[in-house]
Amino acid sequence: MALIRLHNISRRYQMGAETIHALRDVSLEIQRGEHVAIMGPSGSGKSTLMNLIGCLDTPTAGEYELNGVQISQMDDNQLAEIRNREIGFIFQTFNLLPRSDALRNVELPLIYSGRPADERRRVALEALSSVGLADRVHHKPNELSGGQRQRVAVARALVNRPSILLADEPTGNLDTKTGADILALFEQLSDKGNTIIVVTHEEEVAKHARRIIRIRDGAIASDEQRSGMTKPE
Repeated sequence: MALIRLHNISRRYQMGAETIHALRDVSLEIQRGEHVAIMGPSGSGKSTLMNLIGCLDTPTAGEYELNGVQISQMDDNQLAEIRNREIGFIFQTFNLLPRSDALRNVELPLIYSGRPADERRRVALEALSSVGLADRVHHKPNELSGGQRQRVAVARALVNRPSILLADEPTGNLDTKTGADILALFEQLSDKGNTIIVVTHEEEVAKHARRIIRIRDGAIASDEQRSGMTKPE
């Protein structure tokens, strides 16, 4: 069974008298353990698709099934619960709490999950160690480099052991070398079995994924496995 299944998904927005067709009858499946890039220029619909996959929005028409659960008709509270349990978000702007150290930032999703303090600390320390920041746990964001801040964000996304890591332009605020380090980290996480979806407009970022889905004018223009790479089982 596919981890993600979209069937004839459409998303329309009403802007005054005009109807904007952000997505048009999109159907796709993503298997557990895949490393996928969703590409497209500004206005192509890729951000709308990311919001739907990330349970930040619901479709106007069609069905979305995540990990065997029908998402399409859920209310805001149900969507919030699914997001916290199933999806780890990584953003271009890091979205860290400036006055909290790395450990506290990573613990945050576990607080929302109601996990006890000792367990939160243990799991957060493990997540920080897994992204190479075992020696930075008590540093605040302004004491960390951009790459280290993004690693904290990756650790935070990992702590609930989500079904999906969903990254939105994750290297957009990083220099070339630091961005390459973060993409290499994604490849390592993918090799460990994590499902990773990166939304980007940059070819250099997309080529690190094993599958590239290109969106144009609200529809899938192409969906290709990278040459020399086999599709995950």
